[in-house]
This record gives sequence, C-alpha cells and structure tokens, in this order.
Amino acid sequence: MENLSDVFTQWRLSLLRFHDWFEELRYTTRYFHPKTFLFFVVLNLACFWWALLTAYPDLLTGPGADEYSLMGFPVAILGALFDSLSLLVTIYIVKRALNSRSNLSYLGFLCIDLLIALLATLWVMFAFMVSGWLVSFVLAIPETFEDRTVLYQGRVTSIFDDPFSADNLRNIYFGVIMGASALLPTLFHLFLMGKSLFGSVGRRAGVYRA
Repeated sequence: MENLSDVFTQWRLSLLRFHDWFEELRYTTRYFHPKTFLFFVVLNLACFWWALLTAYPDLLTGPGADEYSLMGFPVAILGALFDSLSLLVTIYIVKRALNSRSNLSYLGFLCIDLLIALLATLWVMFAFMVSGWLVSFVLAIPETFEDRTVLYQGRVTSIFDDPFSADNLRNIYFGVIMGASALLPTLFHLFLMGKSLFGSVGRRAGVYRA
C-alpha cells in the first residue's frame, strides 16, 4: 500500500507540473485558442492523409480520388473542433483530479478521458458522414445525409460481423489513426502513471532518484 501511495503521489506531482506549464503557456500565448484550433486542424489533416496513404492508396488514383482528397478538409476542421473542446474539458478534469483528496476519486476523474475517447470515435464517424455529404455537392453529385448515414452504419455493422477481414482491418486502422489526437490525453495519463510506477519501484530498489 505504501508503494501504491508513492505511485499516486509522484503521478500527482507530474500532472501538477504539466498543468502549471500548460496554464502558463495558455495565459502567455497570444491568440492561444485560435492557434490551438489551427494546430488540431493540421494534426487531423496529417492523420487523414497518413491513414489514406497507408490504408487506401488506391483511392487517390481511382475514380473517387477527388472525393477523398476534398473530404480531408472538412474532416480535419470538424475533428479540430472536437479536439479543441475536449482539451478544455480535459484541463478542467485535471484540475478536479488534482484537488481531489483520495486516490480513488483522483483516478475516477482521470478515467473520464476514456469516455472522451469513446465520444471521439463517434465524432469521427459523424465527421466523415457530414464531410462526404458536403463534398457530394461540391462535386455536383449530391446525395442525402441519410445515404451517408446508411453507408457508414453498414461499415460499422460489417466490422462487428467480421472484424478480421482485410477491408474491416483497414477501416479499424483508419479509425484509430483518425482518433489519435483525441487519445492524446489518455495516453499522456498512462505515460505519467507508468513513469511514476517505474520511478517508485526504482527508488525502492535504490537505482532511481526523482
């Protein structure tokens, strides 16, 4: 129990240092929120193109190349909107976690980021449906939003029916890459937890000092 308490203590200290650094950055950076939004737009656009190039390179040369090339921009903007808002929610959660008195409540607050990651998955699907619908009008091949909904519902159903088929594995990979930006807070918490755990074990073994 003493070792576990030390892990949480070090975890809190690491998270507090990050929180203080972020708050200083936010209040000393001009146009912080627009810059943050732009950063997430670029990040989401990069993820989109990386996922497309590695999972579906054939779509960039086939008859649907124009559609998928244009879809990246509204997808990136909608993704950045979610990421920017979720960042503010994450910082609020971090504040509540740091002010919590028990380790259990501290852990409970941070686990809310898992819910944000789940919501991000749903938002990615929504972003693709909206983007595909908008691009269809730009390319003068208009379709209804319902058509797009049915298309992506069919893909999700297919993944549950046969998750290990080649096409579904590529769709899962694509979704993971597109949701990577929303997973950053969760991955960061896991990193700090692992760092604190190994640091605590190292200190008890006399081979590591903070």
